[in-house]
Amino acid sequence: MLPKPDLIDLVTRVGAFHITERAMKRAQRQAEAAIADGALDGAARDAYLRAVLRYFEGFDSEARAHLRDVDRRLEHVNQIHFNLSAERAVAVKRIEATRAVLDALAALEAAKT
Repeated sequence: MLPKPDLIDLVTRVGAFHITERAMKRAQRQAEAAIADGALDGAARDAYLRAVLRYFEGFDSEARAHLRDVDRRLEHVNQIHFNLSAERAVAVKRIEATRAVLDALAALEAAKT
């Protein structure tokens, strides 16, 4: 009996990943061979699906943890950016205020002569 197209599609999708775990590599090779023979059904199908679930659940958890870490770091960077922008605005206002005083002083000195 030929495997269903959705199972063949899953095996193809999984095969596109660079799989490093030996057990998953073996399960993938066996599934691909069984599809070629038209025999991926029953226990072989169930074993393959369990292997895929176990392998990809780990990656999903790892990817989600990584995303949370990146989001946390981005929040930190955004806060630093906000703080530096505010600090810069204060420095610009201080420069403008001190420049106004210095310009007024220079005008008074020029008027003296």
